[in-house]
Amino acid sequence: MNVKRTFGTILTILGIIGLIYAGVQFVQNSESYRELIVVGVIGIIFFFSGIGLVRNTKDAA
Repeated sequence: MNVKRTFGTILTILGIIGLIYAGVQFVQNSESYRELIVVGVIGIIFFFSGIGLVRNTKDAA
């Protein structure tokens, strides 16, 4: 089992959760815009770094 690929999957899932949370709070007209921006940016960073790890890790079979 490849640790980098597993960690990339975990980061991708956390990024998706963060983006969904920020989107739901934005739609519900939350008053804390700073929190939405922080969670959205962290979600984007996690998502794209996870996708990059999964994509660039080669299978060692």
